[in-house]
Amino acid sequence: MRVRTDDEVYRVDAVWLGPPKATFPWRARYVAWGVGIVVFLLVTALQRQIGFGFDFINTGWGFVITVALTRYICTRISHERPLSSVMTMWVRELNSPREKTSGTGGAASAARIRVSRQRPRKRPKGKAAKRSARAARSQHRRQADRRKKEDRGVRTPA
Repeated sequence: MRVRTDDEVYRVDAVWLGPPKATFPWRARYVAWGVGIVVFLLVTALQRQIGFGFDFINTGWGFVITVALTRYICTRISHERPLSSVMTMWVRELNSPREKTSGTGGAASAARIRVSRQRPRKRPKGKAAKRSARAARSQHRRQADRRKKEDRGVRTPA
């Protein structure tokens, strides 16, 4: 059994065929006429900016380009996707945020990396280990106090 939808109702295009008894040989929706006029003005303005003159050949090619662009645009719009929603989608696509491809920051520097002469060892467990850790920390503090005035990776004039 085949279920019929009501799409035929929506497929009726608002089409102007021309004056009575003198119809056009093609069917064009009202939207296509509006889009075509705007596209023709844009194509003509672009031709003038490029430097083409306003003569029969250039205007004819402008008309051909207009028909091609108008047909392309009108294949993208329908009763389910009107021109306003397509234009809104296009504008939002152009203005949407993009992924940043360039890195942030400057050159890498090793000025803040601490270097010790001894390799780190596992801490032994017990009271004696705590005493030796305290002694090592106090010795480290004394050495740090001595090095405060030294430069750390930045050269100063002598």
